[in-house]
Amino acid sequence: MEILEKKLTILLVEDDPEECKAFIQYIDPLDDVQLVGVTNNADKALLECRGNLPDAVILDLELHNGGGNGVTFLSEMMKSDLPIKPYVLVVTENTSKNTHASVRQLGADFIMTKSQEGYSVEEVVKFLRLLKTVIQDWKKRGEIASGDPLSPAELLKQRVARVTAELNLLGFSPKMLGRKYLIEAIVLIKGGNERPVREIAAKYNKSNASVERAMQHAINHTWCNANIEDLQNFYTARVDSSRGVPTLSEFIFFYADKLAD
Repeated sequence: MEILEKKLTILLVEDDPEECKAFIQYIDPLDDVQLVGVTNNADKALLECRGNLPDAVILDLELHNGGGNGVTFLSEMMKSDLPIKPYVLVVTENTSKNTHASVRQLGADFIMTKSQEGYSVEEVVKFLRLLKTVIQDWKKRGEIASGDPLSPAELLKQRVARVTAELNLLGFSPKMLGRKYLIEAIVLIKGGNERPVREIAAKYNKSNASVERAMQHAINHTWCNANIEDLQNFYTARVDSSRGVPTLSEFIFFYADKLAD
C-alpha cells in the first residue's frame, strides 16, 4: 500500500491582497504544501493557529491594511496555550536590526526582507519546502514534549527573553546599565518580588538610589533618542504629556503586567 506524504500546512498572515493572491496561486497546484488559512489580522491568526495547528506560518510584520501586527502575534503566540508552536518565517519590508533581533527573541525562526535580492513568493515557499521534513519532525518532537511544564530556570530564561525583546523594540541601547536593571526588575516583579530595586542593588553592590537613577536615565534616554513611531507603536500605556516619558514605576509595572505566562 502506498503511504501518502503528509503535506506541509501553512498559515499566511499578510495584508497585501496581491501578495496573498500570488501565494495562493503558487501553492494551490503543489502536492506537498497546503495553505490552511489566510488572514491580515494578528488576533485572527492566533485563532487560526489554535484551530488548524499549521506546521509553519508566513508572517508579515506590518499589517497596515489588517489588524494588529506581526510582533503582537509573536508575543501572544509565545504565551498562548498552543500544544506546539509552528515554524515562523517572517517576511517584511522592515530592515531594522533591532526589530529583527526582537522578533527572533519572540519566536521567529527565520526572516526574509522583501527588499533583499531574489525575494519572491516562490522563493519563500521553496525555502519552507526545503525544510519540510525538518519542520515536521521538529513538530512531532514538540508534540511529545508539550505536556512537560517549564522548569523554573526555563521559565526565567523565557521571561528575560521576552522583556529583552520588548525593550529592543523601543530602541533601548544594550550598552546602558539601566536597561539591564530594568529587565531584571520587570522579571522580579513578575516573579512576585515587591522590592526589586533592593535586590538588584544588593546583587551589584550599588545603592538603591543609583539603581533607580540608572533605570530612569535609560528610559529618558530612549524617549529622547529612539524612533518616535516605535515608541508610539510598542509602548501602549498612557504617558503624562507634562512629563513626556514614563516614570520608573509606570514602566516596570506596565511590562510586568504585560508579561503574562
